[in-house]
Amino acid sequence: MCQNPINDEKYAVLEAYIHNLKDKKGALIEVLHKAQEIFKYLPNEVQSFIAEKLDIPLSKVYGVVTFYSYFTTEPRGEYVINVCMGTACFVRGAAAVLEEFQNKLNIKVGETTPDGKFTLEVLRCVGACGLAPVVTINDRVYGHFTKDQVSKVLSEYSV
Repeated sequence: MCQNPINDEKYAVLEAYIHNLKDKKGALIEVLHKAQEIFKYLPNEVQSFIAEKLDIPLSKVYGVVTFYSYFTTEPRGEYVINVCMGTACFVRGAAAVLEEFQNKLNIKVGETTPDGKFTLEVLRCVGACGLAPVVTINDRVYGHFTKDQVSKVLSEYSV
């Protein structure tokens, strides 16, 4: 662990979670989800900690982290904006929505605003094609989203 009390507390929470799953087959993905929930991303130090506590090779942890797009090794913003670019969303204007988010936030896909508030990402499909185009911000889903809604929605999170 490190010398930072906040991080020590986070590692203690993760270690307790791992302890409860240690003997469960296939626990790695559950542990990675929990670690990302705690730390907001999965830096090398956290991956090493998980490998050590689960007694598995670091290469296995890294392989899972880099295989699944849900996991991230870089810090993300407080609010993660995902614009669905699946077929239904794309044909109903998702590209214009994405472009408007990029313009308003002055960032590109995969980037985070300098203040750490927003990260902009794209998804291939959220499974809500009837609501296309779809935008998610953290766990909140916005359907029938238009570029004209971007400023209003961003202002709700900029308080």
